[in-house]
Amino acid sequence: MISLFDRLSRPFFRALEPEDAHALAIKALRYMPLVKTAADAAELGVQAFGLNFPNPVGLAAGFDKNAQVPDALLRLGFGFVEVGTVTPRAQAGNPKPRLFRLDADQGVINRLGFNNDGAAAVHARLATRKNAGGIVGVNIGANRDSTDRIEDYVRLIETFAPVASYFTVNVSSPNTPGLRDLQQAKVLDELLARALDARERNRVRAAVPVLLKIAPDVTLSDLDDIVGVARKRRVDGMIVGNTTITRPTALRARERASNRRAS
Repeated sequence: MISLFDRLSRPFFRALEPEDAHALAIKALRYMPLVKTAADAAELGVQAFGLNFPNPVGLAAGFDKNAQVPDALLRLGFGFVEVGTVTPRAQAGNPKPRLFRLDADQGVINRLGFNNDGAAAVHARLATRKNAGGIVGVNIGANRDSTDRIEDYVRLIETFAPVASYFTVNVSSPNTPGLRDLQQAKVLDELLARALDARERNRVRAAVPVLLKIAPDVTLSDLDDIVGVARKRRVDGMIVGNTTITRPTALRARERASNRRAS
Protein backbone atom coordinates (compact mmCIF):
# COMPACT_ATOMS: atom_id res chain seq x y z
CA MET A 1 0.00 0.00 0.00
CA ILE A 2 2.79 2.40 0.94
CA SER A 3 4.74 1.60 -2.21
CA LEU A 4 1.63 2.21 -4.32
CA PHE A 5 1.02 5.56 -2.62
CA ASP A 6 4.65 6.48 -3.19
CA ARG A 7 4.47 5.69 -6.91
CA LEU A 8 1.27 7.69 -7.32
CA SER A 9 2.24 10.70 -5.21
CA ARG A 10 5.88 11.14 -6.13
CA PRO A 11 5.29 12.71 -9.59
CA PHE A 12 2.81 15.16 -8.06
CA PHE A 13 5.15 16.27 -5.29
CA ARG A 14 8.08 16.47 -7.69
CA ALA A 15 6.10 18.88 -9.84
CA LEU A 16 5.93 21.33 -6.94
CA GLU A 17 8.66 23.61 -5.66
CA PRO A 18 10.48 21.75 -2.83
CA GLU A 19 9.28 24.06 -0.08
CA ASP A 20 5.69 23.92 -1.35
CA ALA A 21 5.85 20.12 -1.37
CA HIS A 22 7.13 20.18 2.20
CA ALA A 23 4.30 22.48 3.34
CA LEU A 24 1.75 20.20 1.68
CA ALA A 25 3.22 17.16 3.44
CA ILE A 26 2.89 18.91 6.81
CA LYS A 27 -0.72 19.83 6.03
CA ALA A 28 -1.52 16.25 5.02
CA LEU A 29 -0.07 14.93 8.27
CA ARG A 30 -2.18 17.40 10.24
CA TYR A 31 -5.45 16.23 8.75
CA MET A 32 -4.99 12.64 7.56
CA PRO A 33 -6.24 10.00 10.02
CA LEU A 34 -3.23 7.86 10.90
CA VAL A 35 -3.53 4.57 12.75
CA LYS A 36 -0.74 4.01 15.26
CA THR A 37 1.72 1.40 14.08
CA ALA A 38 2.19 -1.82 16.01
CA ALA A 39 4.53 -1.67 18.99
CA ASP A 40 8.21 -2.12 18.13
CA ALA A 41 9.93 -5.38 18.95
CA ALA A 42 11.75 -5.17 22.26
CA GLU A 43 15.13 -5.78 20.61
CA LEU A 44 14.79 -2.51 18.69
CA GLY A 45 14.77 -0.48 21.89
CA VAL A 46 17.70 1.85 22.56
CA GLN A 47 18.68 3.45 25.85
CA ALA A 48 20.61 6.71 25.51
CA PHE A 49 20.91 9.99 27.42
CA GLY A 50 18.64 8.54 30.10
CA LEU A 51 15.82 8.06 27.58
CA ASN A 52 14.23 4.84 26.32
CA PHE A 53 13.79 5.00 22.56
CA PRO A 54 11.38 2.37 21.15
CA ASN A 55 13.53 2.11 18.03
CA PRO A 56 16.67 3.87 16.75
CA VAL A 57 15.13 5.57 13.69
CA GLY A 58 14.01 9.12 14.38
CA LEU A 59 13.17 12.23 12.39
CA ALA A 60 15.72 15.02 12.73
CA ALA A 61 14.97 18.72 13.09
CA GLY A 62 14.08 20.61 9.93
CA PHE A 63 10.99 18.69 8.85
CA ASP A 64 8.55 19.67 11.60
CA LYS A 65 10.06 23.06 12.38
CA ASN A 66 7.03 24.38 14.24
CA ALA A 67 5.86 21.28 16.14
CA GLN A 68 2.75 20.99 14.02
CA VAL A 69 2.74 17.21 13.58
CA PRO A 70 5.00 15.41 16.10
CA ASP A 71 2.32 12.94 17.14
CA ALA A 72 1.41 12.11 13.56
CA LEU A 73 5.06 11.37 12.88
CA LEU A 74 5.32 9.18 15.97
CA ARG A 75 2.25 7.27 14.80
CA LEU A 76 4.06 6.58 11.53
CA GLY A 77 6.60 4.61 13.56
CA PHE A 78 9.50 6.97 14.23
CA GLY A 79 11.31 6.22 17.47
CA PHE A 80 11.58 9.93 18.20
CA VAL A 81 10.87 13.29 16.58
CA GLU A 82 12.95 16.45 16.88
CA VAL A 83 11.13 19.73 16.22
CA GLY A 84 12.72 23.04 15.28
CA THR A 85 15.03 24.75 14.91
CA VAL A 86 13.13 27.15 17.19
CA THR A 87 14.33 30.68 17.95
CA PRO A 88 13.04 32.98 20.71
CA ARG A 89 11.26 35.25 18.24
CA ALA A 90 9.55 34.23 15.03
CA GLN A 91 11.59 34.88 11.91
CA ALA A 92 11.03 34.49 8.20
CA GLY A 93 14.38 32.96 7.29
CA ASN A 94 16.26 33.58 4.06
CA PRO A 95 14.51 34.89 0.93
CA LYS A 96 12.87 32.31 -1.31
CA PRO A 97 13.77 30.20 -3.21
CA ARG A 98 15.94 28.59 -0.53
CA LEU A 99 15.53 24.85 -1.04
CA PHE A 100 16.95 23.26 -4.18
CA ARG A 101 16.83 19.75 -5.58
CA LEU A 102 19.91 18.18 -7.13
CA ASP A 103 18.03 15.58 -9.12
CA ALA A 104 21.07 13.93 -10.68
CA ASP A 105 22.58 13.42 -7.22
CA GLN A 106 19.34 12.60 -5.38
CA GLY A 107 20.23 15.44 -3.03
CA VAL A 108 18.93 18.73 -1.69
CA ILE A 109 20.59 22.03 -0.84
CA ASN A 110 19.03 23.85 2.08
CA ARG A 111 19.53 27.51 2.90
CA LEU A 112 16.32 28.07 4.90
CA GLY A 113 17.80 30.16 7.69
CA PHE A 114 15.89 29.12 10.83
CA ASN A 115 12.45 30.09 9.50
CA ASN A 116 10.00 29.32 12.34
CA ASP A 117 6.99 30.58 14.29
CA GLY A 118 8.98 31.46 17.41
CA ALA A 119 9.16 30.01 20.91
CA ALA A 120 5.73 31.09 22.16
CA ALA A 121 3.82 29.44 19.30
CA VAL A 122 5.88 26.23 19.34
CA HIS A 123 5.65 25.95 23.11
CA ALA A 124 1.86 26.32 22.98
CA ARG A 125 1.63 23.38 20.57
CA LEU A 126 3.92 21.16 22.62
CA ALA A 127 2.09 22.03 25.83
CA THR A 128 -1.13 20.56 24.40
CA ARG A 129 0.56 17.16 24.00
CA LYS A 130 2.52 17.24 27.26
CA ASN A 131 1.16 13.91 28.50
CA ALA A 132 0.84 12.23 25.10
CA GLY A 133 4.00 10.17 25.45
CA GLY A 134 6.70 9.58 22.88
CA ILE A 135 10.09 11.25 22.67
CA VAL A 136 9.94 14.75 21.20
CA GLY A 137 13.16 16.76 21.29
CA VAL A 138 13.45 20.51 20.75
CA ASN A 139 16.21 21.89 18.55
CA ILE A 140 17.07 25.45 19.66
CA GLY A 141 18.92 28.29 17.94
CA ALA A 142 19.57 32.01 18.04
CA ASN A 143 17.70 34.70 16.16
CA ARG A 144 19.57 36.11 13.19
CA ASP A 145 19.50 39.66 14.59
CA SER A 146 20.08 38.75 18.23
CA THR A 147 22.46 40.97 20.21
CA ASP A 148 23.14 38.17 22.73
CA ARG A 149 22.96 34.77 21.09
CA ILE A 150 23.95 32.84 24.19
CA GLU A 151 21.05 34.43 26.05
CA ASP A 152 18.73 33.18 23.29
CA TYR A 153 19.66 29.58 24.09
CA VAL A 154 19.21 30.19 27.83
CA ARG A 155 15.74 31.64 27.28
CA LEU A 156 14.74 28.72 25.09
CA ILE A 157 15.80 26.14 27.67
CA GLU A 158 13.88 28.04 30.32
CA THR A 159 10.80 28.07 28.06
CA PHE A 160 10.83 24.47 26.87
CA ALA A 161 12.17 22.59 29.91
CA PRO A 162 8.68 21.42 30.97
CA VAL A 163 7.75 20.03 27.53
CA ALA A 164 10.98 18.83 25.86
CA SER A 165 12.19 15.23 25.99
CA TYR A 166 15.66 16.55 25.18
CA PHE A 167 17.35 19.68 23.82
CA THR A 168 19.60 20.02 20.82
CA VAL A 169 21.82 23.09 21.03
CA ASN A 170 22.25 23.96 17.38
CA VAL A 171 25.41 25.99 16.75
CA SER A 172 26.11 24.42 13.39
CA SER A 173 23.74 25.82 10.78
CA PRO A 174 25.58 27.64 7.97
CA ASN A 175 22.45 29.62 7.09
CA THR A 176 22.55 32.09 10.01
CA PRO A 177 25.60 34.35 9.55
CA GLY A 178 28.11 33.97 12.36
CA LEU A 179 26.27 31.14 14.13
CA ARG A 180 29.14 28.69 13.66
CA ASP A 181 31.38 31.11 15.55
CA LEU A 182 29.67 29.72 18.65
CA GLN A 183 31.68 26.52 18.09
CA GLN A 184 34.89 28.34 19.06
CA ALA A 185 36.16 26.89 22.32
CA LYS A 186 35.90 29.93 24.60
CA VAL A 187 32.45 30.95 23.38
CA LEU A 188 31.18 27.36 23.32
CA ASP A 189 32.35 26.88 26.90
CA GLU A 190 30.29 29.86 28.06
CA LEU A 191 27.29 28.79 26.01
CA LEU A 192 27.22 25.25 27.39
CA ALA A 193 27.86 26.42 30.95
CA ARG A 194 24.91 28.81 30.82
CA ALA A 195 22.68 26.37 28.96
CA LEU A 196 23.27 23.59 31.46
CA ASP A 197 22.79 25.99 34.35
CA ALA A 198 19.44 27.03 32.87
CA ARG A 199 18.52 23.35 32.57
CA GLU A 200 19.24 22.78 36.25
CA ARG A 201 17.42 25.93 37.39
CA ASN A 202 14.32 24.93 35.45
CA ARG A 203 14.30 21.25 36.30
CA VAL A 204 10.72 20.05 36.76
CA ARG A 205 11.56 16.34 36.66
CA ALA A 206 14.69 14.37 35.82
CA ALA A 207 17.19 16.58 34.05
CA VAL A 208 16.31 17.07 30.38
CA PRO A 209 19.25 15.80 28.27
CA VAL A 210 21.20 18.49 26.43
CA LEU A 211 22.87 17.48 23.16
CA LEU A 212 25.27 19.58 21.09
CA LYS A 213 24.87 19.65 17.31
CA ILE A 214 28.05 20.48 15.43
CA ALA A 215 28.95 21.20 11.82
CA PRO A 216 30.51 18.55 9.54
CA ASP A 217 32.99 21.09 8.15
CA VAL A 218 35.17 21.75 11.22
CA THR A 219 38.90 21.05 11.14
CA LEU A 220 40.33 18.24 13.24
CA SER A 221 41.93 20.83 15.53
CA ASP A 222 38.61 22.62 16.04
CA LEU A 223 36.90 19.27 16.58
CA ASP A 224 39.36 18.47 19.36
CA ASP A 225 38.48 21.77 21.04
CA ILE A 226 34.73 21.22 20.66
CA VAL A 227 34.88 17.70 22.08
CA GLY A 228 37.09 18.90 24.91
CA VAL A 229 34.59 21.59 25.89
CA ALA A 230 31.63 19.20 25.57
CA ARG A 231 33.34 16.67 27.84
CA LYS A 232 34.36 19.35 30.32
CA ARG A 233 30.79 20.60 30.59
CA ARG A 234 29.45 17.04 30.55
CA VAL A 235 26.83 17.46 27.87
CA ASP A 236 24.67 14.38 27.46
CA GLY A 237 25.56 13.73 23.83
CA MET A 238 26.54 15.14 20.44
CA ILE A 239 24.89 15.16 17.02
CA VAL A 240 27.09 15.10 13.93
CA GLY A 241 26.52 16.87 11.70
CA ASN A 242 24.46 19.63 10.14
CA THR A 243 24.24 21.01 6.59
CA THR A 244 27.60 21.02 4.86
CA ILE A 245 28.96 23.97 2.91
CA THR A 246 31.29 21.76 0.86
CA ARG A 247 30.50 20.75 -2.70
CA PRO A 248 32.12 17.37 -3.50
CA THR A 249 33.73 17.06 -6.91
CA ALA A 250 31.69 13.89 -7.47
CA LEU A 251 28.46 15.90 -7.73
CA ARG A 252 26.80 15.48 -11.12
CA ALA A 253 24.77 18.69 -10.84
CA ARG A 254 27.97 20.59 -10.03
CA GLU A 255 27.02 23.85 -11.75
CA ARG A 256 23.63 24.02 -10.05
CA ALA A 257 25.20 23.16 -6.70
CA SER A 258 27.89 25.82 -7.00
CA ASN A 259 25.21 28.46 -7.60
CA ARG A 260 23.21 27.41 -4.53
CA ARG A 261 25.70 27.78 -1.72
CA ALA A 262 24.52 28.18 1.84
CA SER A 263 24.23 31.76 3.03
